[in-house]
Amino acid sequence: MTDHLYRDPSVPVAERVGDLLARMTLTEKVGQVNQRMYGWDAYERTADGHRLTDAFRGEVAAYDGMGALYGLQRADPWSGVGFADGITAEDGARVADAVQRHVMENTRLGIPVLLVEEVPHGHQALDGTVLPVNLAVGATWDPELYEAASAVVGAELRARGGHVALVSALDLVRDPRWGRAEECFGEDPYLAARLTEALVRGMRTAGVAVVLKHFAGQGATVGGRNSAATELGARELHEIHLAAARAGVRAGAAGVMAAYNEFDGLPCVANRALLTELLRDQWRFDGIVMADGCAVDRLVRLTGDPVSAGALALNAGCDLSLWDACYPRLGEAVAQGLVAERSLDTAVARVLALKFRLGLFDRPSSHAEASGEQRRDPRELSERMARASITLLANDGEVLPITPAPRRIAVLGPNADSIAQQIGDYTAPQRPGSHHVTVLEGIRSAAPPGTEVTYARGCELVGDDLSGVAKAAALAAAADIAVLVLGGSSARSGDTVFDPNGAAVVTSANPVDVTCGEGVDLADLRLPEGQSALLDAVAATGVPVAVVLVQGRPHAVPDLPGTARAVLSAWYPGPWGGRAVADVLFGAAEPRGRLPVSVPRSAAQLPVFYNAKDHGYRGYVDQSATARYAFGHGLSYTTVAYAPPRLSRARVTPDDPTLTCRVTVRNTGVRPVRETVQLYIRRLSGGASWPRVRELRGFARLELRPGDEADAVFEIDADTLGSVTRGLGLAVEPGDLLVETGPSSDRAQGVRLVIAGPD
Repeated sequence: MTDHLYRDPSVPVAERVGDLLARMTLTEKVGQVNQRMYGWDAYERTADGHRLTDAFRGEVAAYDGMGALYGLQRADPWSGVGFADGITAEDGARVADAVQRHVMENTRLGIPVLLVEEVPHGHQALDGTVLPVNLAVGATWDPELYEAASAVVGAELRARGGHVALVSALDLVRDPRWGRAEECFGEDPYLAARLTEALVRGMRTAGVAVVLKHFAGQGATVGGRNSAATELGARELHEIHLAAARAGVRAGAAGVMAAYNEFDGLPCVANRALLTELLRDQWRFDGIVMADGCAVDRLVRLTGDPVSAGALALNAGCDLSLWDACYPRLGEAVAQGLVAERSLDTAVARVLALKFRLGLFDRPSSHAEASGEQRRDPRELSERMARASITLLANDGEVLPITPAPRRIAVLGPNADSIAQQIGDYTAPQRPGSHHVTVLEGIRSAAPPGTEVTYARGCELVGDDLSGVAKAAALAAAADIAVLVLGGSSARSGDTVFDPNGAAVVTSANPVDVTCGEGVDLADLRLPEGQSALLDAVAATGVPVAVVLVQGRPHAVPDLPGTARAVLSAWYPGPWGGRAVADVLFGAAEPRGRLPVSVPRSAAQLPVFYNAKDHGYRGYVDQSATARYAFGHGLSYTTVAYAPPRLSRARVTPDDPTLTCRVTVRNTGVRPVRETVQLYIRRLSGGASWPRVRELRGFARLELRPGDEADAVFEIDADTLGSVTRGLGLAVEPGDLLVETGPSSDRAQGVRLVIAGPD
């Protein structure tokens, strides 16, 4: 038994926190709510391995401890870290342990440090497994698969000594011009909520604390501009942008990261109504709130000085800073009476509680062994997710699958043979010689014996250089089918200029060959001029054309007649995504993906999300107002017939809203299918606010062989039928609804349901 209660693992966490907090000086407390350093500045590589830098040692000494260290193992063009000077998988646990030992052995109280890492779609570190981006995860509509992948990625992180995973999950693609669309699960709150739950569950099984980004509404910035203002009312915030966060909190997320955007005139990091009144008081969340990078410094524009800016964020409910110059001065804020020390104590207590819950005081080693389930090959799961996400948007003339064996296939386009352009933003350099698979390599490997595969880039990703178009068109004309691999790229390079928070700086004076990612917003969603010209030239040859869109956001694609006869969407599918694309092209795998976003016809018609308010708008005079491809859309290589939905009860009450919905689905074609059956609710009358066109409230998957039929069964309850009330709570409100089922949001059949009010 020790005389320091906080060192006794048998004592409840709350008591350990209270004991430790009572022993801390004001300086030590301030140190616990700061993560000031970029982690890659904490070490340097030497001939004998890695050594901790004087800058790191000085930072620990300044506050007699360290709250958290961000990105110790991060590697990318922004950090400037690569294989020559970074931390590989072999070294990760050892360097993390060295950091932890120094902090615990060279400070008065021996408080361990949280090691915080970016895990946007895999750990952003050298040798870290890269998963398909979140938009691809959304296209799988498969929370179980994502949970399994999250568990193995979490185990990989813990094996390297990391404790906290920062994961984008809460933003929604309400405007596809936004460069960070690839980080979203889609445009729909229900789908995002189910995938956020899966993420948290998977990471928690590996012992990783998840901080969910970004809270809240960041995907609704005006004009699709990164970090811009939002014009959200409280109802829109609650109906659309809070569902995933609420689900993540209930699933056990350790924290949320306050978004850059402002809501109702206050940046989220300074918004007490959001961070305390909603998150703490209403949702009973007891985890941490972290600021986004340098976000607190932006508050100086409001307060006039860094001390009061830090006080504003802390009093709003932000517990942990990120790189800013304001939180280090919280001691001054306490001395000036801008922050009560008990308020600082509350934030410190949350940080300490997380450290105790993770066992950092009791297990000096930072890393953990993976369980049997977590030892699954993360590369295999990454490829499975890629295959499940590939979405067949169109297949006019049954161009796909590619059968019988063609004599010659022309593979063309700027995204056909580039790993960097199929893995997305927030990725580390890939190890030279790694066995990754581009689309071209996947097609060459999957093509039947005797098939010749020719290749030409045809054009650059961006720009109007058409010098390679003629050669590509000639290869197409000589082939039996052309596979044209177009789309976008988020690939950063050493030439990219970055903001202090890591966002790319792209202007007319500083152009780069990227079209997506943080800081890369588009005004025009059409394919770049060179790609459009290549598509037209190849289509003009008359050869059947299948377009594969490797992209991080939905591009506005042209009408099919005269251009392409088949279109596949492959949201940045990861390092092995080329093999997944090829399997779908040749029919070795059935296309399973369903759109997690609506695909627009042009940027001029935005917004086109499916769940807009239902005002009966008839559309523009000069073009359609509907999406090119609707939310939930995705074809298969067979045909499927849906019967109308059947309800076990046609009338329920708010006190007893439970019922069952069944829909019979039949495979009427000649190939097997994994059908994603979607359940929507459409309010016809009643409720506290104007209804939306329809809202996704469930989905189920059916495996059907040719000729088979089966019922998708949905258990409907208060969560399914609930809506946001006048008081911004959730309740089942009286009124008439349509319960709809179908293969997509624009092909659903409905049956009436009455929610009876009091007599």
